[in-house]
Amino acid sequence: MARMPVQFRLNGSDRAVFVEPAETLLGTIRRGLGDFAPKFGCGQGTCGVCTVLVDGEPRLGCLTLSVTCEGRSIETASGLADGPTLHPLQAAFMEHFAAQCGFCTPGMLMAAKALLDRNPDPTRVEVVEAIAGNVCRCTGYEPIINAILAAAQQRGARRA
Repeated sequence: MARMPVQFRLNGSDRAVFVEPAETLLGTIRRGLGDFAPKFGCGQGTCGVCTVLVDGEPRLGCLTLSVTCEGRSIETASGLADGPTLHPLQAAFMEHFAAQCGFCTPGMLMAAKALLDRNPDPTRVEVVEAIAGNVCRCTGYEPIINAILAAAQQRGARRA
């Protein structure tokens, strides 16, 4: 089949690429645009390491077709920091030792960002539900949950 043009914003920058009709957003972002933050894990939508935000909503890059992202805004963990200044979630992950091997971290960060963007003061249960689609084999989840809650608390303190 013929390649198709797709235009979207990736981490705030307008991008235009040609994709195969069945190409996944994960493949386009990694191979086509060189953003390696979203990881390839299971390729079946069960591990969450490929989680990105599409118009602010968490989506599995391995199951999302690139052609469905025409005109949309895509965010990956690569776009979280503001130059040398880490996003509050990134800083909290470091402070709370929430990244051990780091493989799940980009997907966890994006799921957490989506949660905090829509609910700046989540409960522990809401955090657990928000990251439920992301598998971590190292941390036991407690440091991740604590980091997300700390980032929410820090963001709230800055608003006050």
